[in-house]
Amino acid sequence: MSASDGARSVLVIPQLIVGLGNPGPKYDRTRHNIGFEAVDALARAWKISLAESRKFQGIIGEGFGAGMAKVRLLKPLTYMNHSGQAIRSVVDWYKLPPESVLIIYDEMDLPIGRIRLRLSGSAGGHNGMKSAIAHLGTQTFPRLRIGIGSAKEVHPNKDAVSHVLGRFSEEEAQIIAEVLQLVVEAVEYSLKHGVEKAMSLYNSRNLAQTQD
Repeated sequence: MSASDGARSVLVIPQLIVGLGNPGPKYDRTRHNIGFEAVDALARAWKISLAESRKFQGIIGEGFGAGMAKVRLLKPLTYMNHSGQAIRSVVDWYKLPPESVLIIYDEMDLPIGRIRLRLSGSAGGHNGMKSAIAHLGTQTFPRLRIGIGSAKEVHPNKDAVSHVLGRFSEEEAQIIAEVLQLVVEAVEYSLKHGVEKAMSLYNSRNLAQTQD
């Protein structure tokens, strides 16, 4: 068996789940803050209380994901470009390996209704992920991207910044509500069976198609 085969056989179970976003009412429920909404959805599903922590520069909670292994939820309050600071502080305090950190964030290259789990990868131009990779010192940690659609598809007259800092339309918001439920299911499956098995089950799902 090759080294890569051995690496693939390792079960990746998240212990810290991070949702990326920006703090403050100005950014609430914008496309760029879908990671925050995902963490809120997980907290509701698992009845985990979230509270602000100065030590961790974020809003954090601890509990059991669907009654399984202990998990921690984090929403960094450092603003997107410095998300890695908060993530690193939690990782260091609890002595967690980077590969146990699952980061949830928005993805313009995915249409609304799609999610994409991966075990590793580059930041892909996402500033929050650039910061996370820089502070964790590796790209080898799982991530779950939530499709927010590209600016050209959704608002042809808007630039990318205006697009990600804008809010979902009423029709889009209905799909996003279902997407967040799918995220909860995918993360719960990852906790039970590992991220790799969840990838094969959830990466092909398209909730936008079910709306037609």
